[in-house]
This record gives sequence, C-alpha cells and structure tokens, in this order.
Amino acid sequence: MMMRSLITVLAAAAISTPVVVAPALFTPAAAQASMNIGVTIGSPPPAPVYEAVPAPRPGYVWAPGYWRWDGGRHIWSPGYWMAERRGYHWVPDRWAHVDHGWHHERGHWDHDWDHHHG
Repeated sequence: MMMRSLITVLAAAAISTPVVVAPALFTPAAAQASMNIGVTIGSPPPAPVYEAVPAPRPGYVWAPGYWRWDGGRHIWSPGYWMAERRGYHWVPDRWAHVDHGWHHERGHWDHDWDHHHG
C-alpha cells in the first residue's frame, strides 16, 4: 500500500511539473529563432583572443572564437569544430558598430550560391 501511494504521488508530481510542459515550448522553430537573436550593448568587445587555427579536418568546419555578452560582461568563447553542411559556408560570430552601441551578430550557416549557380 505504501509503495502504491508513493508511485501515485510521484506520478502526480511528474504530471504537474513544468518539465513535462517545457518540451512543447522548445520547438525547433523556437530554438532557431532564439539562436538568431543578437544583443546590442554600449561597450565595444575587447580585442579578439589569438587562437591558432588547427589543421583542416575532412567533413568539419572551424568556427573561430568570439566574445559573447553574458552576465553584464564579455566572456571569450573559444573556437570549435562542427560538422560541415554541404552547399553552405559558416559565417562567424561578430560584433558590428551601430548607432546606439555594439550589436552581436550570431554565427550562422549561409547558402554557398557559387557552388550551386556557378
């Protein structure tokens, strides 16, 4: 009887928690939209940190490191390898000076038009 009550309580808790509801909020479209949103701040990023670019790896693309804005300050995110996407090229993260400060443009894949329309 005690075990059945415990299972009932745990099942009720699992059903009522936001964790069960949360996956519906994180659809691929919502994740993509959040990845494309940049941030604008008043202070410029520090100078880039020098990172030696590793030797090429077949099937992978190097995404260089960049300064990200987190917790009210710049934090260096080191470069990393990611699987290539045929017909696309990687556009790295960058900071652009705008009228009201500095805007972070997130890295993204861009269609390689020369490859398909050459």
